[in-house]
Amino acid sequence: MAEAERIINTPDTPGDGAQEAPEPARDQRTGRGRRIAVLFAVAAFAYALDLISKTLVVAKLEGHAPIKLVGDLLELHAIRNPGAAFGFGAAFTVIFTLIAAAVIVVIMRLARKLYSFPWAVALGLLLGGALGNLTDRIFRAPGVFEGQVVDFIAPKGFAIFNLADSAIVCGGILIVLLSFRGLDPDGTVHKD
Repeated sequence: MAEAERIINTPDTPGDGAQEAPEPARDQRTGRGRRIAVLFAVAAFAYALDLISKTLVVAKLEGHAPIKLVGDLLELHAIRNPGAAFGFGAAFTVIFTLIAAAVIVVIMRLARKLYSFPWAVALGLLLGGALGNLTDRIFRAPGVFEGQVVDFIAPKGFAIFNLADSAIVCGGILIVLLSFRGLDPDGTVHKD
């Protein structure tokens, strides 16, 4: 009987022991939905850690002597950075704000095609870090789109940075590794 129903394209009736095959489109939407949820969960976690750490640094460390964590190798030292990494481009704060906003838009557009868990984590780190530094640029002094980013992690002989910067760098490194492995955001693997 099932063979005849298959040939004439009539579905099995519920309750006769037959199971419906899942719809591929629904499976793809569910998989993509999970990856997008991972992206936003990682972004929210990175963003929250950055905001909390900066709030504590401004309240407890700004205007005080640096705190030595590991001798002279690592200190907590609060500064305000109007530029990018290493204090580069202090006169271009508005441009860095626009770049951060553009990165966020690009990530949101990529999310529509996202089927890869590692890419979801990488993009989540980038999104959370970009949002963290963008929040400083918008809401901190000296003014909207010209705000200075709070940096406080000071390794000896290196630039002072924050947790948003760390999330951006880790996300970027992960994207480079995924690209070298040939894994695309849509989950396909290509070999060059």
